[in-house]
Amino acid sequence: MTDCGCQAQATNEAERRILRIALGLNAGMFIVGAIAGLIAHSMGLIADSLDMLADAMAYGIALAAWSRTADFKATAARTSGTLLLVLGIGILLGALWRLITGSNPDGLWMMGVAFVALLVNATVLRLLERFRHGEVHLRATWLFTRIDVIANLAVIAAGILVWLLNSSLPDLVIGVVISRFVIKEALGILRESRRAKTAAT
Repeated sequence: MTDCGCQAQATNEAERRILRIALGLNAGMFIVGAIAGLIAHSMGLIADSLDMLADAMAYGIALAAWSRTADFKATAARTSGTLLLVLGIGILLGALWRLITGSNPDGLWMMGVAFVALLVNATVLRLLERFRHGEVHLRATWLFTRIDVIANLAVIAAGILVWLLNSSLPDLVIGVVISRFVIKEALGILRESRRAKTAAT
């Protein structure tokens, strides 16, 4: 984080509207992705949908932190990071469980749903660009969405491999990869929130 004092902040109603739009889109895609993941027996899609749920909650937390103190915003970022960490561990355990019990994912479903999710997240990422260097709780929303874009591309690639190889292994591998990436980003957000909280005291 720079000390130039020029960080983007959610200081007007237009930026609050961006967060509301992002929240609605991610909440909707969570429902779509979770249902599709269950239908397609895809751990990659389920992991992706849970990641989008975490995003929706992060946007809600950012809205709740509106016009609050720096300490509150640092706490909000810590809450987001903790949520992301829990979901990342849950995704990892789910992928390992599927590896043990077996699964039969549908590659075409994976590609189709992940492509729609990619379009949604690319749009949201562009909307949130102004928050990229903002306060810690707002920067967390941009980081969450960046994770989603990467995860969407990974699920599409895994879907192609599942379809071509007629194997569940690519789906399980991408579930594990997404979980590890989510956990890494969560730890990064938690570190930043600790620094922000220290600076606020």
